[in-house]
Amino acid sequence: MSETSQTGSNAMWGGRFAEGPDAIMEAINASIGFDRRLARQDVEGSRAHAAMLAAQGIVTEADAEAIREGLLTVLSEIEAGTFEFSTALEDIHMNVEARLTELIGPAAGRLHTARSRNDQVALDFRMWVRDQCDAAIDALPRLLSALVGQAEAGADWVMPGFTHLQTAQPVTWGHHMLAYAEMFARDLSRFEDARRRMNECPLGTAALAGTSFPIDREMTSAALGFDRPAANSLDAVSDRDFALEFLGASTICAMHLSRLAEELVIWSSAQFRFVALSDRWTTGSSIMPQKKNPDAAELLRAKIGRIFGAQVALTTVMKGLPLTYSKDMQEDKEQVFDAADALMLALAAMTGMVGDMTAQRENLEAAAASGFSTATDLADWLVRELGLPFREAHHVTGALVKMAEDRGADLPDLTLADMRSVHDGITDDVFGVLGVHNSVASRTSYGGTAPDNVRAQVARWMERLA
Repeated sequence: MSETSQTGSNAMWGGRFAEGPDAIMEAINASIGFDRRLARQDVEGSRAHAAMLAAQGIVTEADAEAIREGLLTVLSEIEAGTFEFSTALEDIHMNVEARLTELIGPAAGRLHTARSRNDQVALDFRMWVRDQCDAAIDALPRLLSALVGQAEAGADWVMPGFTHLQTAQPVTWGHHMLAYAEMFARDLSRFEDARRRMNECPLGTAALAGTSFPIDREMTSAALGFDRPAANSLDAVSDRDFALEFLGASTICAMHLSRLAEELVIWSSAQFRFVALSDRWTTGSSIMPQKKNPDAAELLRAKIGRIFGAQVALTTVMKGLPLTYSKDMQEDKEQVFDAADALMLALAAMTGMVGDMTAQRENLEAAAASGFSTATDLADWLVRELGLPFREAHHVTGALVKMAEDRGADLPDLTLADMRSVHDGITDDVFGVLGVHNSVASRTSYGGTAPDNVRAQVARWMERLA
């Protein structure tokens, strides 16, 4: 999308060129195959520009009204699927303008007064990305609600907490669900922050230096829902930070989605049986009738790579570009379109899976009690009740874990005599801390896994989401 405007139906660059483009050049130069997705934003921006031109006396009210009505007709044709896109016309801007000319005649040529395709595409793309931020901002609370619903139901259900995917300490199902709520809430704030930063209007900065026409950039900015006009024309036409920020927020959000998808794959396996995914989000096997595969979670986990790749691709496009516009920037859209599609699909799928899944309470509790998960509780008891330095308590607990492991037992299965053989100060009271329910109930520090903490956090989340 270069800075000049149409003067012919084939050669788009006016009298400077004696011949039209070679077929290969036309193919590499054209972007209409993908930038047609900017049609609505292009029409909205052009209608606002035409209204401003009329308000400033740069074009007549009659021409501006014809342009604005003609643009609505063009958009309706595009949305109805009857619009004929032309590769020879290069991009969405020239396709729209050419059709507008067919509909209203020479008045269409006045639309491009005081603007360039450089600020036009910067506007269209920025508005499209802003819409995708809005879509993410709308979708994330639904996922948060699904997670909070799971947390409320399982506020006191015990499960193993893991480090290195090895049993560490007991936690509650609700606490685990709210961990993901915290992650996705940060994602929500990142999209909100990115949207605020990108909400500056580049329209009116023209090719790169502004324009000599007496335009009103405040008017077009307000009409298109921006907070303000962009302050520097050089930056406005060459900035793609808004797309990079969207991809950055999408990448982190996608990583969180992939982590949860990985857990769902593991948890739904026969070896774990922590959750049962509904039939809506699983498939069977063509040969093994017992199989119920977590395909939605697996596909979500894989699609995330497209979002990661998009951020790398666009950063690579932009990294060596001098100010201002270069044709390289035509390669800024396809990966952003693809990433946005993948993100919205992943958010919808994860919201559905979390909302439908059933936590297997008995299996969670059985797993929580295995793997010496209350060893830390024992060490803490030795510190608190016997006054041992933590390092000594750690050593005593390790010896007791070894004893239980050698016997194929768990810590609560040891007798008091067994324990006193390692440290004679241990009393019967120690057994009060070795149960998994006692363990989670004791973790009352702020941010801890105690059921009362979880319920308080659920209440906070419900108020926030309301």
